[in-house]
Amino acid sequence: MGFLSRIKRLVSGQTTRSGNVNIFAPLSGKIIDIEAVPDPVFSEKIVGNGIAIEPKGDKILSPIDGRIGKIFETNHAFSIESPQGLEIFVHFGIGTVELRGAGFTRLAEEGQEVKSGDPILSFDLAYLKQHVDSVLTPVLLANMEDIQGLEKRHGYVEAGKDVIFSAIL
Repeated sequence: MGFLSRIKRLVSGQTTRSGNVNIFAPLSGKIIDIEAVPDPVFSEKIVGNGIAIEPKGDKILSPIDGRIGKIFETNHAFSIESPQGLEIFVHFGIGTVELRGAGFTRLAEEGQEVKSGDPILSFDLAYLKQHVDSVLTPVLLANMEDIQGLEKRHGYVEAGKDVIFSAIL
């Protein structure tokens, strides 16, 4: 557990954590190893550890109950913090920031409390496939120092229904 995260939990009154927390698929599609994402920021786990999803459909859902921390101005990525203090980061594709929001619509707002499965963003997959380097979507746990490990899943997942990884507290 990271020192700053411990201080934050003490100040906010959060209790000691234990057990596992499931993170659900924010989009439907095939799980891909994070190391296969064609951007070293993700493949080398600089932002955090997790998985990527080769997306299907047109919506990105909340992967966990929590509060939205940041939705990027270009609507291609967001962060969310769970009540247990887990910081999840979802980033649609590689090269999407250069589109300046084209292909994305915001459905939720920063600071909003959401439940797992609530819609956060919508996207035009056909448009994005034509205009970006990759649509692989990393879903990461940013504060790995606060957990003991991750249990990652494999295969195809359905948005809002299937667990993609579990954080071991």
